[in-house]
Amino acid sequence: MADFDSSDDRQPTTKLEPFVKVRPCGENEHPLEFMYVFSYFVRPSGKFDPEDYALYVQPIATFNSVEQFWSTYMHVKRPSDANEKVDFHMFKEGIKPVWEDEANCKGGKWILRLKKGISSRIWENLLLAMIGEQFMVGEEICGAVCSVRNQEDIVSLWNRTADDPGITNRIRDTMRRVLNLPANAILEYKRHDDCLKDQTSYRHTNPDLAVRR
Repeated sequence: MADFDSSDDRQPTTKLEPFVKVRPCGENEHPLEFMYVFSYFVRPSGKFDPEDYALYVQPIATFNSVEQFWSTYMHVKRPSDANEKVDFHMFKEGIKPVWEDEANCKGGKWILRLKKGISSRIWENLLLAMIGEQFMVGEEICGAVCSVRNQEDIVSLWNRTADDPGITNRIRDTMRRVLNLPANAILEYKRHDDCLKDQTSYRHTNPDLAVRR
């Protein structure tokens, strides 16, 4: 299991290798449509500027096959087991898990708030849907984040285009299906240009795109 240690304000540590470089798919491996990167973020103690987020993102591994995904994922701590505030990321290679990234800046994210104790199952199902290309929106999906907080856990799925309701609605509906969400589950959408304005990820979501079924 990965172990996060915040004793060093600048450099969170992990028992995994700091970064596992991608290797070619083996002859008997099942290649993915895209290459992905696992990473995580532990907020440093003291005053923190959200614009410095990328400085603290710690990559874990890059993978491009089903087998490589599982060999890495099985050694990473599950969100429900994390005992401090931490963000887990899985993004396509070349896309940073920050609002300002070229792939993210005109997009946004669907947000699902979860009671404590169930995020590991939801997170795993979301990752499997991503690498299995369940969303059927081409290159729209950028990555996913699971944010572990004191009172709740938050899973979000990031996409490139916030202004296309056909795309965002398809992503929302697919999330409901692949995560087997109950009828009363609420999904909220937030544009990344709004995140840049208010410097928050999950506050002030757009009520016009909050969905309850």
